[in-house]
Amino acid sequence: MKSSKQRMTSLAEDIGIHETPYRAKLHHLFLQIEKEFELLYLENLSLQEKLDGYTNKDSLQSCERSTSTNPSGANPSSTIPQPTAVTGAEEVDTTSGGPVVSGSKSFKSKFTYSGGKVKASHKIKAQTSRIVSSFKAQSVVSSTVMREFCGHKDGVWQVAAKVGQPIIGTASADHTACIWGIESGRCLLQYTGHVGSVNSIKFHQNRDLVLTGSGDGTAHIWQAAVNWDVSKKGHSSEEELDDSDEQVEDRDRVDTLRTPLCEFQGPGGHLSVVVAADWLVNMDQIITGSWDRTAILWDVETREPLQPLMGHDHELTHVSAHPTQRLVVTASRDSTFRLWDFRDPIPGVSVFQGHTESVTSTVLTKDDKVVSGSDDRTVKVWELRNMRSALATIRTDSSVNRLAVSNGGIIAIPHDNRQIRLFDLNGQRVARLPRTSRQGHRRMVSSVAWAEEPLLNCDLFSCGFDRRVFGWSIILPKDN
Repeated sequence: MKSSKQRMTSLAEDIGIHETPYRAKLHHLFLQIEKEFELLYLENLSLQEKLDGYTNKDSLQSCERSTSTNPSGANPSSTIPQPTAVTGAEEVDTTSGGPVVSGSKSFKSKFTYSGGKVKASHKIKAQTSRIVSSFKAQSVVSSTVMREFCGHKDGVWQVAAKVGQPIIGTASADHTACIWGIESGRCLLQYTGHVGSVNSIKFHQNRDLVLTGSGDGTAHIWQAAVNWDVSKKGHSSEEELDDSDEQVEDRDRVDTLRTPLCEFQGPGGHLSVVVAADWLVNMDQIITGSWDRTAILWDVETREPLQPLMGHDHELTHVSAHPTQRLVVTASRDSTFRLWDFRDPIPGVSVFQGHTESVTSTVLTKDDKVVSGSDDRTVKVWELRNMRSALATIRTDSSVNRLAVSNGGIIAIPHDNRQIRLFDLNGQRVARLPRTSRQGHRRMVSSVAWAEEPLLNCDLFSCGFDRRVFGWSIILPKDN
């Protein structure tokens, strides 16, 4: 379920509900809905902990039986039915907000009664496999929150990492975009040029430029030069004792930028909210996607629209460009995404069908694959040369938001149910990042971004509608 704050902010601000009584009523109704979901989440979490306790107890009992079974004959006690490990990608992972009841059914359906016909050696092998798989699921990956970035006053829509510099960017529903120093965890620059929710953010590959798309119907390019002297200042207790009021005020002051270098709007531009924007590979053109059901290719130098990309039946939800080729994908609420090929003078378009609900995210990888996420709770991996069927389908228990794919082929999937999961491009589950009272998001996770190279021990960044941004240290096994 989408967060109530998300709906309230994007609809009330971007569509234009300004009457105070209506806004107050919406706030009240959404607050009640949010409380109901919070209660449901806590109840599911309690049930999940009980289920995990039973699973651990059964695994221990299986281990004890496997050591006492007589391999030369059928042990009557060994024919007692034992739970078989669930091998499906998400059957093992019945998490908060997920179908705990259906997970229990899957667990129960694995109980079998073999009688005296099953050989003891087969039982030992099955029990050993269960024990190994249960340990393997918990030790595939090491993940720890290394940094937390706090300061936004509303939900954060997207996070982006800058190649070659220890900074990240965030786009927020509070009408601002921020540049953060990873080492200090401080906001180094705040952009306030938009008058609506900032829905997307992308760094220029080589220059200190940032591209943002907004609910005000525009896309902006602005200068993202930061003061590195300020970013390196520490926060030790000894320094704080010696700080004067002026020094503290100077240290905590955030540079603010209000004027863009380029603004993309006007004749031929979008008529509604810009949900996403991205740079094309040569960086002299950008692509924007909007709720007006179109995407537009723009020339950066002239700031003029070059070509509208039409064909979707409903609002666009995401746009992204290929890292090395002139290819663009657009995703829509019409349950499809389209591949636009600008390598030839006459652009070509291909339609990918396979999802049953809104496609929320599409990412082009360097090895010519497309990874798509959807509100139908699936992530699909496609081959650009074969759009008829997906190479792999990952089934989850919650809607998928703006995902990211690492250079090593690991998909990070942010969910509405506050979880972040990692899979490989073959659809095999790698890990689920921890979500406790001290680690993880408290509201839906709206976006994730990989760092091409670890930035101060942070490999992955995530943001959500709890207004929090995290930097994670992800240590993957060597075979991944």
